[in-house]
Amino acid sequence: MSGLPQDLQLQSIAHGVIVLEQSTSRYGAERRSLRVVKVRGIKFRGGYHDYTIETGGLAVYPRLVSEDYRYGLSSAPVATGIAGLDALLGGGLVPGTNSLVMGPTGTGKTSATTQCILAALERGEPAAIFKFGEDLATFFARSAGLGMDLRPHLDMGRLQVHQFTPAELSPGQFVHYVRRAVETDGVRAVLIDSLNNYLNAMPNEEYLIIQMHELLSYLNQHGIVTLLVLGQHGLVGDLRADVDLSYLSDTIILMRYFEVAGALRRCLSVVKTRTSDHEPTIREFSLGPGGVTIGAVLNQFDGVLGGSPVCRGGTGALMETMQPAPAPRAA
Repeated sequence: MSGLPQDLQLQSIAHGVIVLEQSTSRYGAERRSLRVVKVRGIKFRGGYHDYTIETGGLAVYPRLVSEDYRYGLSSAPVATGIAGLDALLGGGLVPGTNSLVMGPTGTGKTSATTQCILAALERGEPAAIFKFGEDLATFFARSAGLGMDLRPHLDMGRLQVHQFTPAELSPGQFVHYVRRAVETDGVRAVLIDSLNNYLNAMPNEEYLIIQMHELLSYLNQHGIVTLLVLGQHGLVGDLRADVDLSYLSDTIILMRYFEVAGALRRCLSVVKTRTSDHEPTIREFSLGPGGVTIGAVLNQFDGVLGGSPVCRGGTGALMETMQPAPAPRAA
C-alpha cells in the first residue's frame, strides 16, 4: 500500500500499488477512499472506492458499474395499491423502471410512495425503504394513521427500513446497503426518500448524479420497482428543485397544491412514462385514514398546476371534503 503516489520508482518495483486517501469537510465525518493503481497479471477495477475503518478491519465498497448486470426482465406492470394512480400510469408500475415523485412539501409524496411499497409487501414481495432525515417513529405513526401499518411487515422481516444520519455516509456505503438489500435479501421494491436529503447528506461529494445514474441502472437491470421522492421549493406557482433527475427517470409523477374557494387542495398528474400509454390528465387526490384516494379528472379547471385555477363550469369534479363542525354556542 502506498500513501505517496508520486514515488514512481518505488511503484515500479512493487507488483501491486494501492493508494489510500482521506478527506475532511467542515461538518461530518471524514471520507476515506482507495484506488488500485497497479496489479501485475490481474484485471482490476480502477477508480476510487470508498472504505471505512471498523472493528475487525476495513470495509471496502467497490465502485458500482451497472454494465456488469444484465438480466431478462418482465414488462408486466404491478399495482400501486391506488386504483386511480394505476389508471393514470396505464396499468401500474413496471418492474425494472424507476419513478420520480415530485412536489412541494406536504403534498403527499411520501404517503403515495409508501402505499406503493405496501402494495408490494402485500403481494409477498420484500421491500426496502432508505430514509434520509425523517425520524422513523414519526414515519411509522403517520403511515399507520393513513391506514398503512408497516410494522407487521417489518416484524416479519419482509420490510427493511434504513435511516441515515446526515454527513455520516459516503456514496459507496449507500450503494453497498442498496446492493445488499437486492442481492442478499431479495427485495423487489426500493424507496429512496428523499433525494434532497440524500444530496444534503453528502454535500462535499462530487459526481453524485453520475453515481445515482449507475445505481438506478443497476436497480433497473435487477427488475426492481424503484421509487424516488424529490421535494420542490415553494408551495404554488414557480417551483424549483435542488437537482434535475427528470432525464434519468422512466416515470415522473407530479404533485401540486391548488386553491379553490379559499381552500388548498391537492392534485396529481403523470407527466412522463417510458413503458406505457399513460393518461395525460390532472386528477385531484386526498389523504385520509384510507390512504391516498384519487378523484375525477379536473376537466372544469384551467391553470391547476400553476396553483390558481380558473373554473370554467361547476365544481362537481372536486372531491367531497369533511365540513368542520359548527362551534358550540355560548350559554
